[in-house]
Amino acid sequence: MPIAYLPERGVLEVTGEDRTAFLQGLVTNDVAGAGPPSPAAEPQGPSGLGTAVFAALLSPQGKWLAEFLILADGDRLLLDCERAQAAMLAQKLTRFRLRSRVAVRDASAEFAVHAGWGGAPVPPDTIAAPDPRLPEAGWRALAPAPLPADASPEDWDRHRLALGLPEGSRDLVPEQTVLLEAGYDELHGVSWTKGCYMGQELTARTKYRGLLKRRLVPVAVDGPLPAPGTPVLAGGAEVGAMRSGRDGSGIAQLRLDALDGRRLACGEAVLTPRIPGWMVIPAREPVV
Repeated sequence: MPIAYLPERGVLEVTGEDRTAFLQGLVTNDVAGAGPPSPAAEPQGPSGLGTAVFAALLSPQGKWLAEFLILADGDRLLLDCERAQAAMLAQKLTRFRLRSRVAVRDASAEFAVHAGWGGAPVPPDTIAAPDPRLPEAGWRALAPAPLPADASPEDWDRHRLALGLPEGSRDLVPEQTVLLEAGYDELHGVSWTKGCYMGQELTARTKYRGLLKRRLVPVAVDGPLPAPGTPVLAGGAEVGAMRSGRDGSGIAQLRLDALDGRRLACGEAVLTPRIPGWMVIPAREPVV
């Protein structure tokens, strides 16, 4: 029942009476879904579990910029994000504040982010919620300082790769990746009913017109792990690129027409796509 401290994760704090409405008009998912533990619910540990929301911030052109889990804590919303992106994300969100009664700040120095999976109990006195992407992903918890852990960040990385979960800028390319290429629809990262948000037009058009041509796909790696960005070749033709990986598993961006069983070469390794049960791949015609 592993629990890992994730030092590469940071936290943004969003306060003010307009905090929910402010984020609602900017991010891809329904921010109102983030909430504290319900008094009527059976607590899963001394602190109980709230509800988190998985969402992204897109460019006006609909391309991915950053992603985060949104947790509620009293009169503030906390965004569990990449620590390296926290300052940039706070700056971008602040630019859109206008007349909204809201404040955004990088609170990464005040929180330690933890992940637990495999039935691990939630530590007491934390701000915690199930990971909204997949039940098997476990839970996230924010604490004032790192808690005792029996797993490493590398263990969490192996777990999320085994689940086929893309993770932020390790797998998505800012200003380039289209949201649905990264499984946001299946991973509950986009709302189709909440109303407008920045980049919505391209996201909706991609879904309803069936324009998706590539996906971030989990792969087994036979051979030396290719560096991120290494081209993936099928029959000598480039069909994608390697993203993150570890210990014989990885994520690669692949054209849908390359998922037909052909040998995929990447550097000195051979990649074998392994489509997880949660991933929906549209019908496709193989390349001859």
